[in-house]
Amino acid sequence: MQDIVRRYPSVNSKTYGRSLEADVRAEEIELIGQKPRFYITSQDKRIMVQLSLVGEYNVSNALAAWCATVEGLGIPAEVAAFGINQVTLIPGRMEKVDLGQPYLAVVDFAHTPNALRNALDSARKLTNGKVIAVFGSAGLRDRKKRWQMAEIGVKLADICILTAEDPRTESLEAILMEMKGGADSAGGTEGVNYFRIADRREAIRQAVRLAQAGDLVLVLGKGHEQSMCFGEIEYAWDDRVALQSAIAEQLGIPGPAMPFLPT
Repeated sequence: MQDIVRRYPSVNSKTYGRSLEADVRAEEIELIGQKPRFYITSQDKRIMVQLSLVGEYNVSNALAAWCATVEGLGIPAEVAAFGINQVTLIPGRMEKVDLGQPYLAVVDFAHTPNALRNALDSARKLTNGKVIAVFGSAGLRDRKKRWQMAEIGVKLADICILTAEDPRTESLEAILMEMKGGADSAGGTEGVNYFRIADRREAIRQAVRLAQAGDLVLVLGKGHEQSMCFGEIEYAWDDRVALQSAIAEQLGIPGPAMPFLPT
């Protein structure tokens, strides 16, 4: 990326990260109640930032925002630090669903191997219990990630439930079979630490049934999105609503209806 930027010397570019070579870097990172606190350091600035978002991966997101606002737009560092702290929720990003159940339930948009790894790493730090992950892999997209995501899931979660995620015009059963290959290669045993449940509604219900007090149910891949594609039709779908519905069913309390899917 830096090589590409160098072709345009008139462009004001900044790098960010944890490396000492980065123009803007995060230092002395610590987690306070799973919420990162750290120093942002650049050539002429150093200021403490406390995030209100859980997950260490949000440090990189905060650095990106800092580069755009402070380094790019010239917003005062103190104003940017305050603004970053005020962000308490990004819809569909490690968004909690709480109906009073004895376990944690979270929805996240992670739909790539790296994002899945980050989400599962963050989830592990939120609980001392089991991490139960529900996710799939989209049709008509990079097929390599199907194997990779199942492999990562089996390695980092205690239980994985592989399910539908926008299969589009591909065979959902074939997609799940490819994911099974990745899960098996990581030492997974179907029916023990991973399951294939094509119907995403039933996959979420199964995760909720398996969860015990102190566990964490993590539904991944759709996040804030409002539909899921089967064939060439988009069906109204929201993981947050589906998870609320499954938990409400389990607790025997009023809740939203489970969205329809053609599976």
